[in-house]
Amino acid sequence: MKPLHQASGLTERVYSAILDEILDGRISAGEHLVQEQLAASLGVSRQPIQQAMALLKADGVVEEIGTRGLKVAALDLTRMHNHYDLRALQDAYAANGAARRIASGECSSNETTQQFHDILERGNRAVAKGVTREQIAQDEAFHKLLYNLSGNPVLPKAAEPHWRFLRRAMADVLRHAAAPAEIWQQHAAIAEAVLAGDAETAERLAQEHVQVAATTLSTVLSGIHAEPRSERTV
Repeated sequence: MKPLHQASGLTERVYSAILDEILDGRISAGEHLVQEQLAASLGVSRQPIQQAMALLKADGVVEEIGTRGLKVAALDLTRMHNHYDLRALQDAYAANGAARRIASGECSSNETTQQFHDILERGNRAVAKGVTREQIAQDEAFHKLLYNLSGNPVLPKAAEPHWRFLRRAMADVLRHAAAPAEIWQQHAAIAEAVLAGDAETAERLAQEHVQVAATTLSTVLSGIHAEPRSERTV
């Protein structure tokens, strides 16, 4: 890991640095996380490490090992489906609101078209290159654009806990299976419906997209039988 300089927002940066290691598979499920070693690797004190660990624990990414500290948690498929159930409702609501705002002229059609185009282009490029973290980043960017376009300023923040958990699930899937080509085709169809101001179709496609994604993730994750590297320190 690259050392991080002491600065404002350090806890969030430590959180992101550790999460990136987990997303990239450099820290695996079952691995014991030693706070002193993490602090030394990142060039920070133990305080932001402890704070970041508390956030990771709350997000279901790490869990306690009795009195011995924390380890990377195995993915919980039931919890994943619970997150996706809520995400399906949020995304459907967001797509509906975004389409209505386009139809009413509240959102700039030209600007929104360019925003969707840029994300779709970057997403397809990431899939072609097989870059896991970038695929996740662009997938998240697409859905966050829907949230921002929905007209409800509370939605982006409300959706963030789901994304913090689901980044992990998506990363595990993308490391073990090829990304389904239809993911970005579905994104393009949702964008098309939003830009057409077709709220009903946008809502339906967004909800179906999340439901299909949940099923795909569950199927792939259920088939992953590789045992975690237990108790290896970071």
